[in-house]
Amino acid sequence: MRQSSVRGERGRRATVPEPRERGEDDSPPKGEGPASHGAGHRRGGQGRPKRSRGVRILRWTALTLAVLVLGAAGAGYFYYEHLNGNLKKEDLDLGDSKIGKPEPNADGQTPLNILLIGSDSRNTAENVKLGGAKQDADRKPLGDVQMLVHVSADRGNMSVVSIPRDTRVTIPRCTDPHDGTVYPKTEGAINQSLQHGGPGCTVATWKELTGVYIDHFMMIDFSGVVSMADAIGGVPVCVDNNVYSHDSKGHGSGLKLTKGTHNVKGVQALQWLRTRYGFEDNSDIGRAKAQHMYMTSMIRQLKSGTKLSDPGKLMDLAEAATDALTVDHGLGTVKKLYDLGNDLKRVPTKRTTMITMPWEYGGGGEYVLPKPGDAEQTFSLLRNDISLDGKDKKKPDATPAPTAPKEQTPVVVQNGTASTVLGPVSGRAGVITSELARLGYAKATANTVLISQADTTVLYPDEPRQGDALAVAKALKLPKSAVKSSKSVREITLVVGNDWREGTAYPKAAAADDGDKTPKSADALNGEEKGCMKVNPGYAF
Repeated sequence: MRQSSVRGERGRRATVPEPRERGEDDSPPKGEGPASHGAGHRRGGQGRPKRSRGVRILRWTALTLAVLVLGAAGAGYFYYEHLNGNLKKEDLDLGDSKIGKPEPNADGQTPLNILLIGSDSRNTAENVKLGGAKQDADRKPLGDVQMLVHVSADRGNMSVVSIPRDTRVTIPRCTDPHDGTVYPKTEGAINQSLQHGGPGCTVATWKELTGVYIDHFMMIDFSGVVSMADAIGGVPVCVDNNVYSHDSKGHGSGLKLTKGTHNVKGVQALQWLRTRYGFEDNSDIGRAKAQHMYMTSMIRQLKSGTKLSDPGKLMDLAEAATDALTVDHGLGTVKKLYDLGNDLKRVPTKRTTMITMPWEYGGGGEYVLPKPGDAEQTFSLLRNDISLDGKDKKKPDATPAPTAPKEQTPVVVQNGTASTVLGPVSGRAGVITSELARLGYAKATANTVLISQADTTVLYPDEPRQGDALAVAKALKLPKSAVKSSKSVREITLVVGNDWREGTAYPKAAAADDGDKTPKSADALNGEEKGCMKVNPGYAF
């Protein structure tokens, strides 16, 4: 596997996995070898400038267009078969996760979780032309843009959570479906997970990190990205001052805009999405905020119905999008993508929320880590299908009465700590069964079958026993949100999750009242918000 290299500011050689913004340095962070690729989240001006990843955010644009537009192309059967042939398919999950699909709600609905992956693959001449670094053509691609799209069970809201490419995570054991290579569990930047057998390993990594079941993935590379940006006729963006993303050292994307709103497309759209030097603190976090603004504006454009009225452009767009997409087998036809698009179109723009995973710097600013507490709280909202905008309709606070005294209420306790990353905690079902007995639940019994579940949950099989399940939760000081209906259980069943791996006192009891709120550190952006990017004073003119 060949890799190119350049000499950084400090004179050492570093791999070049992707093209740089003009003049940007590609030196690796301290203490890391060339294989890390994803490091370098340090703020601009406080450390070495890092390579650009903004080009790949247009893959999200391509994805959205593919999902929302393919079904409207008006083509016949043979054309659709041709588009189906363009799509590339891969296995959904290459890991060993035991995380199961969520139980349907009372109306039989389940949430939908789709992982969007932007690959820097240079496996075609067109990709090399768009992405540069032809010496890297044989390198396994990195997943530099990763976003989880969560659509609520009732399709009433959508949450999009992005994660910085250099976030340090545990990449679980994955087996490559093509050659049988087994990649052992390791620690590394999340963008490296794609090199451990393909997108199915990135899915496995997200499942272990978040505890969220993932239904589908979509991965898109460089091909067709620029034409897709042009096809929608541009996207309105705003800056709060004149900006020129360029300095005397050659750093910057070249974006030059005057104060106010501009309709960007083509090269200018690429420059907007790549700009780090010129926005906020010149960091990748500021760039991500600009990308979120672009995406929400693009969605508003698509939903307005004023764009993409030319059938020829629609067909060109469909051609480019399907040719650039890799999906799991469950999304392997244009019809399935069209059905997915219809699901997404049901979500009101005002109920769409985009955030970046709450994070903090690690390694002296060389990489990013999930922010303790806040990141887990965000993931918990997704697992429990609670909207990130805080606008879910509140259910009446009526607590049904138990149907029987607690000493006569059967409760099955199951150990849900079988995490492939953390490893199972033996005996958890027995410990909590004993605690329930101490609290008066004499008919509590332990189930010895291990499963994996992020949040401790109390399941009840039918409406009459909801009151009994709520009483069990109250006795253990679990939040009401932990109580859920399930068709898969016959008795009230307590699943002790990975959030309660030790002791008899539920560790989240003190914070349960704030568990349904999105942390402020997530920096949420509403789908109807038309903000302006803050220009860094050093790049104003």
